[in-house]
Amino acid sequence: MDSITQFVLGAAVSTVCLGKKIGPRKAALVGGALGTLPDLDVLIPFSDPIDSFVYHRGWSHSVFVHALAAPVIGEGLVRLFKGLREARTQVYMAVFLILATHAIIDAMTIYGTRLFWPIYPDPVCVGSIFIIDPIYSLPILGVAIWALCRREWSQRLGRVTAIVLAITSGYMALTIGLQQYVTQKAKDIFAERGLQTDKVLAIAAPFNTVLWKVIGLEEERYHNLYISLLDDADQSAEIYSHPRHPELVSCLQGGESYQKLNWFSRGYLRAEQVEDKVIVSDLRMGMTPGYVFRFAIGEAGEDGILSIPPERDLSTRRVEEEDFRWLGERFWGRPAVRIAELPAEVLVAESEPETRPASCS
Repeated sequence: MDSITQFVLGAAVSTVCLGKKIGPRKAALVGGALGTLPDLDVLIPFSDPIDSFVYHRGWSHSVFVHALAAPVIGEGLVRLFKGLREARTQVYMAVFLILATHAIIDAMTIYGTRLFWPIYPDPVCVGSIFIIDPIYSLPILGVAIWALCRREWSQRLGRVTAIVLAITSGYMALTIGLQQYVTQKAKDIFAERGLQTDKVLAIAAPFNTVLWKVIGLEEERYHNLYISLLDDADQSAEIYSHPRHPELVSCLQGGESYQKLNWFSRGYLRAEQVEDKVIVSDLRMGMTPGYVFRFAIGEAGEDGILSIPPERDLSTRRVEEEDFRWLGERFWGRPAVRIAELPAEVLVAESEPETRPASCS
């Protein structure tokens, strides 16, 4: 999740675990610093932009690495603060919890983390919460600020902080249930429209868990469906269908770039040809057509489509101005058409095959 949330979560966990020993202010500062530590892997240079994309939140977010690091970091804290010298085991556990909770809430986002590396090297990416969620973050921010403003420990601060952590953890668990509900509802809608989707994925929309983006994946195309928990039971749902153009990457699938993207995205990819470049996008992050992670991995020429060194493509706008109005309307369950996807809005019976760009030779 976002850096502020990670800092205040670490601060809150540390306050509960260590605040009585060294005071809430020191505990919150230590916890906040440790809570941001796993994300420092972003400073590690990678050979190409795809590696930077797929290997961020890697080993530094593994709970096994955290278990090994906790005694090392904890011992440093024990030697630094006199109040911790008689609570060595408690300090080690606190450090582990601070690091592990960072990784766990990151795993709840669609980007995910390699939570169980190296035993299970694939990313764990639930997608039931957006990277910024005020309902989760603001209560923790409140108790973290409270802790930072106090030098002396109080039972009330410890109790309230523990309650806030319990409630926000419950909210995080609730989002998984909401995701399952939305997924089943989307599957029913796709089936009613006669869409034979291979996979269905529900992802929390920006800043909330009321509105959800659902991706229905087929081999040739994918479908975006937006479901609000406030939709009327009899409300008609718009399905936006888009081509995936698998023919563009048919000769690139054996390449390292495509294989890494396909592995990381779990197959939620689309290809498009922009001028002479073949651009592959991760469908899970961002809104059509301005996906956050787009990479040029091929080039069309006289000899067909050939692999090229990967390049990050930043040519599209991520969000259109109209999207803010649309997000507000759909959040409240009011019918609204997303202008950026209007050309692709179809009823299954009315869908027409699209003109295909040049294919691999």
